[in-house]
Amino acid sequence: MLNYRNFLPEELAADQSFRNWILFNNPANETVWKMWLERNPDKTDLVEKAKSLLNATEAAFNQISDEEVANEIYRLSHAIGEKNAAKSSVWWLFRPNWYHMAASVLMLIFAGWWFNKQTPRQQQSDQYKVILSQISEPLIEVKNTSQKAKLVILEDGSSVLLQPKSRITYPKKFEGNKREVFLNGEAFFEVAKNPDKPFYVYARMLATKVLGTSFKVSAFDDEREVKVVVKTGKVSVFPMTKEALASQHSEDKLGGMILTPNQQITFAANELRLTRSLVPEPKLLELPIQRQSFEFKGTPIADVFETLEKSYGVKIIFDPEVMQNCFLTASLSDEPLFEKINLICKTLGAEYEQMDASIIINSKGCF
Repeated sequence: MLNYRNFLPEELAADQSFRNWILFNNPANETVWKMWLERNPDKTDLVEKAKSLLNATEAAFNQISDEEVANEIYRLSHAIGEKNAAKSSVWWLFRPNWYHMAASVLMLIFAGWWFNKQTPRQQQSDQYKVILSQISEPLIEVKNTSQKAKLVILEDGSSVLLQPKSRITYPKKFEGNKREVFLNGEAFFEVAKNPDKPFYVYARMLATKVLGTSFKVSAFDDEREVKVVVKTGKVSVFPMTKEALASQHSEDKLGGMILTPNQQITFAANELRLTRSLVPEPKLLELPIQRQSFEFKGTPIADVFETLEKSYGVKIIFDPEVMQNCFLTASLSDEPLFEKINLICKTLGAEYEQMDASIIINSKGCF
């Protein structure tokens, strides 16, 4: 059984075994999960959140026409690189079967669809103006009309590298229990740590909340998407609605959709779609310990994947029972992450795909 302790609710909801238990009342899966909960009683809240997400998403599925589902599968297949996919009525004529096959990917897409259906653009746009109007301290606006990035230092010691054709608005002094800035365009933030005073970046219809970290936000008015990319630490990203803002402002901890290093979120405003993924070229983390070695000699594949997870901060999901006889002998020091994964899969006769900022390994085992 996979190590589910570090899963996010949406990752657990996308797991085939978990879905078989919750949605299809599979007795075998029910036994497995009840035993897991007995061994991990502190994860009851995780399971409940995943259940709620599944139930909400299942309700959303029932409201979507078969034609819409077929179109979504077609769009998704192209998004993940299956360029030979074609629209076909076969997909929806056998809906129970494709549900099992495709739900691990579509679950998160439709969960985002269901959530974003509740968040009209106008409401989010209005909230931007409301928050800005509620700040009582004098506001400073900095515009970058040059061709080079411009460094802006905030009064708390945080720094903002403002890109050309961008502007940022912020109070002269951060009063109260939060730090708030307003961005139009693109900027890289290095936020001074202060867990007692969270830092918020409002960009068009998306809000980002951090306690102290570095990340990039891109939100130009003339572009269709808003993007948040994390370099270090963790950030929380959520739509700028009255309900979401009230929930985030009332808590010091991070909520919403959490991003960690080498992850990004893209918000497509026209489609009201929020998508989490890995950055195109994940970088090695700056670990406080000695840099990891990628020299493997007859190394169990579980140890190989653990090394990659720690080095890049990504989650690699695989079946340890199926791959228990898989061992790797290879030198992978200079290759980017996806090249490392590709080489490992070719060596072991496996395949991989990316789903919601995780790497999924599909293998029939090693003999």
